Amino acid sequence: MSKPVPDASLDQLFRAARTHNSWRDDAVPEVLIRAVYDLHKFGPTSANCSPARYLFISSPEAKARLEPLLSEGNRKKTMSAPWVAVIAYDEAFAEKMPKLFPHNPGAKDWFKDPAAAFDTAFRNGTLQGAYLMLAARSLGLDCGPMSGFDKDGVNREFFAGDGEMKTWKANFLCSLGHGGQEGLFPRSPRLDFEEAARIL
Repeated sequence: MSKPVPDASLDQLFRAARTHNSWRDDAVPEVLIRAVYDLHKFGPTSANCSPARYLFISSPEAKARLEPLLSEGNRKKTMSAPWVAVIAYDEAFAEKMPKLFPHNPGAKDWFKDPAAAFDTAFRNGTLQGAYLMLAARSLGLDCGPMSGFDKDGVNREFFAGDGEMKTWKANFLCSLGHGGQEGLFPRSPRLDFEEAARIL
């Protein structure tokens, strides 16, 4: 039977976690990024469709390609992060269904309708992006999610061409690393239960 996790874990994941705007120089090795991915992938998605795709950017060359596609207010903090993840979804995610849902080989055909495929990919891809952030926090990293960027420009710059990524579409960005205290804003208010929820 599952039990509540310790308060310290809840603090790290939610209560004390912040969106970071500056980053320490501490190294973040690729093996840790891979560990974040390997933890997050266990989060549930519809029929295990797992449509999220990730481009993890760390090299100066790749950052230089991303920089002009960021909104002005996001450039400095993004370029200073050890890693930037482009959280995307795959329009052709259904091609992986035979592997992901092997007990029903026909599951791929559930997504023939383009509207249903988009809804499934975008909804579940966004959900997986949230899992990625929680996995990163649980492994000691800080996150800086953002949506201030040229989405179409990112798609053209990184996902165009004839390779497997040609069906990937950017959703949002998330810087990953060890956050600094500079640039942290006071925590903004949140809605109380009575403002955001109803019980029937």
